[in-house]
Amino acid sequence: MLKYNLYILKLLAAPAALVTLSLTSIIWLTQALRYVDFIINRGLDLHDFFYLTFLLTPSLLLIVIPPSLFIATLFTYQKLSGESELIALQAGGLSPWQLARPALIAGTIGAILCYLFALILVPLSRQEFKNTQAYLRDNYASILLQEDVFNSPIDGLTLFIRERDKDGKLKGVIVHDERNKEKTGQEITMMAREAQLIQTTSGASFYLTDGMQQERKNGRVSWLNFDSYNLDLSLYNSQSGKREPGVEEKSLRALFSYQGNVAAQQKHRAEAHQRLTWALYALTLTLLAAAFVQKTSFNRNRQWKNLLISSIIALTLMLAALSISNVVVRVPLLWFAPYLLAIAALAASLKLNSNNKKL
Repeated sequence: MLKYNLYILKLLAAPAALVTLSLTSIIWLTQALRYVDFIINRGLDLHDFFYLTFLLTPSLLLIVIPPSLFIATLFTYQKLSGESELIALQAGGLSPWQLARPALIAGTIGAILCYLFALILVPLSRQEFKNTQAYLRDNYASILLQEDVFNSPIDGLTLFIRERDKDGKLKGVIVHDERNKEKTGQEITMMAREAQLIQTTSGASFYLTDGMQQERKNGRVSWLNFDSYNLDLSLYNSQSGKREPGVEEKSLRALFSYQGNVAAQQKHRAEAHQRLTWALYALTLTLLAAAFVQKTSFNRNRQWKNLLISSIIALTLMLAALSISNVVVRVPLLWFAPYLLAIAALAASLKLNSNNKKL
């Protein structure tokens, strides 16, 4: 019994690693391409580029592991079925459930890895990613500001630059600042003929010249012409000098214990429920793949039909699992929905394997 488990697990390992690496690389490239322009045209250091994009890897692996295991299990068991090895193993006295045991082991390992990523590595990597991104914004803001594009280097601050000359001066600048809107109700819009980015001890600042400021506060609008104006661009603009961590950066305990406005609380709870349930799909999908292949191991005419059905079910499950957190944010009373979906899907996949008939 140990030998056949190891045999199938060895066959599973190679395609699982290959599919995981391929999917992760493809998604990583799509994310990394956003920063290529900063290297070619903006002078971003290559080390910073690779370090920044490398920090995205744990998040990608968390998403990729369940579908990768599904594809690898489908491929491996289909290969065993095509070469009549599944039939031979059943003829040797193994039940369909025993044949599904290697998939159960692989899925359990995948689920453990997903929990490791979701509960520990992803929050740490996302926190470091945001800190590095904030550092680059504060110290290399000129790299991140593009011409003829509405830039948002800081939450609540939007910048538009018509052009940048060879000396680094910015022409035709529009700034919309609503960082204090929630606290004071204040919104500021500034237009300037020229601007220059300067570095201070607290970070980057925008030095505007020859412009006009419009301030809107409590329903009143005031105008002011200025010869020069210094605008702080530092991301660390709170009194404590620290950046407020995002939802994806917080630990599971911090997500459940968060005390803020109702909307923010709902978002934090939904993220926590998502982390606790997503890993289960690594186990569910591997068992689902094993069950569908074994169901048609004696009927070659129905194999491709069942493979298509299983793929559609797996895709639907993953899309539902990824989108259900949005439902929980809007309707907090449905906090149990992610658990219900994950447990029901796992139970169904276990039932499918139990219902497969022995030779």
